[in-house]
Amino acid sequence: MALTGKNTELAASLLRDGKLVAIPTETVYGLAALAINEKAVLRIFEVKQRPFFDPLILHFHSLDAALAHSLPADQRLIELARHFWPGPLTILLPKKDSIPGIVTSGLAQMAARVPDHPLTLELLGLLDQPLAAPSANPFGYISPTEPAHVEKQLGSKVDYILDGGVCAVGLESTIVGIENGKLCVFRLGGLTVEEIEKVAGPVELSINQSGNPRTPGQLKSHYAPSKPLLLGDLASLKAQHSGKKLAVICFGDEHLDYGDALVFNLSKKSNLREAAINLFRCLREADESHAELVLCALLPEFGLGMAINDRLRRAAAD
Repeated sequence: MALTGKNTELAASLLRDGKLVAIPTETVYGLAALAINEKAVLRIFEVKQRPFFDPLILHFHSLDAALAHSLPADQRLIELARHFWPGPLTILLPKKDSIPGIVTSGLAQMAARVPDHPLTLELLGLLDQPLAAPSANPFGYISPTEPAHVEKQLGSKVDYILDGGVCAVGLESTIVGIENGKLCVFRLGGLTVEEIEKVAGPVELSINQSGNPRTPGQLKSHYAPSKPLLLGDLASLKAQHSGKKLAVICFGDEHLDYGDALVFNLSKKSNLREAAINLFRCLREADESHAELVLCALLPEFGLGMAINDRLRRAAAD
């Protein structure tokens, strides 16, 4: 078992010694190491069994702290950071040599954000150094949104779990950068496209789904349960698989008869923010149930629904 608590001084001491600490954020729990410690960062990849070509996100205490490790950056990104940090926004900045290449998978840009969680901000203030931190789970599996998820998935492989309770957003951060001179969203997440456009004007979507990610969270198969996840019309899917033990993940106060299926409702009130908070928990509970298959319908394709559907499509990918 991993030691769990709220002691930021202990967490800081362990990180300085090259240990791994699970940290709470408003999005999901991260598996953190001091970014300047290449051996500790290497251990993140080993513990998660994460491919080295998939870059990590850097967590900073403030915008000024991030810019201290960045070459001159596009002003549009800086303005977005000023508006939304701390918060579920990651921006792609040209990195200085102070950030090791293992963190960025050899790319010339770093993925940077300031998390909106008091314990982790306190920890970052104690360290005065950025933390490299992907989600605190085995690579490709469902992201953790509470300390118990980290303990169950990684256990003693983590030196300390900083207990910040249940994550308030529940979806990873939205990643924004510049491509061909245009402001682009590279990963949908906890900050909606609509919210970004209110501040920065129109943005383009550049949502990669391949084996060659340019930013974190772009692999086609990701966030996945161990059991098959099928997306589509729930009534049709249930009829097609009537002889199997089913788990159904639904949205809204539906009156469809699911029979003997286990039902996990993301939000009976059809609230997308509530659905985002509950998504990974429902996927996890369905995966840990006696069901053979997990069925789910896509949500409305706007606001946080776009990010939730992105996670569901990646979770269902072969």
